[in-house]
Amino acid sequence: MIKMIKIFLKISMKEKIRKEIKEKRQNHSKEENRKKSKKIKERLFGLKEFIESETVLFYISYDGEVFTHDMIIESFFKKNIIVPVSNQDDCSLTLSHLKSWEELGIGSYGILEPRTEKIRKTAIEDIDLIIVPGVSFDKKGNRLGHGKGYYDRLLEKTNVTKIGLAFEFQIIKNIPTKSKDKPVDLIITEKRVILCQDKN
Repeated sequence: MIKMIKIFLKISMKEKIRKEIKEKRQNHSKEENRKKSKKIKERLFGLKEFIESETVLFYISYDGEVFTHDMIIESFFKKNIIVPVSNQDDCSLTLSHLKSWEELGIGSYGILEPRTEKIRKTAIEDIDLIIVPGVSFDKKGNRLGHGKGYYDRLLEKTNVTKIGLAFEFQIIKNIPTKSKDKPVDLIITEKRVILCQDKN
């Protein structure tokens, strides 16, 4: 019974955090989003982990997330760009090599994804770096997603560096976690790079 109560409290807290951060994101103007996202892009592109990587998995931003469209387009010239395709049946991600922005169309949840005929499946073992989305993060690298576990299922299959992108208002003191939740190694905001292994 006590265990069930703890699980219920964690779920309730996660939903509360999601609601609060999503409201902040909705009140965040497009102009502010793009301005801060540009600073985050500059920090990402200057990181050793990014510079030395050859094959990068990027999420394609939507709904007020840190804007990755420009990051992806600029990276075509120097990286192999991999993007996710959501499989709603089992909440898993298929990874696909993206060669041009024109290959994208509206996919699951209204997110841009490679059109069916443009999907080039890529094994997670071929990826050097993963750029991870999140509704919220804490400084230990714990992340709060949308609750369906897409990225947790993916991240448990690899030990490569994982970088979360977030605005400062998405960083909170503590995110309730469970054993299947997978943390990121670094978080980049418009103001700083957080090294999560330092637990600072």
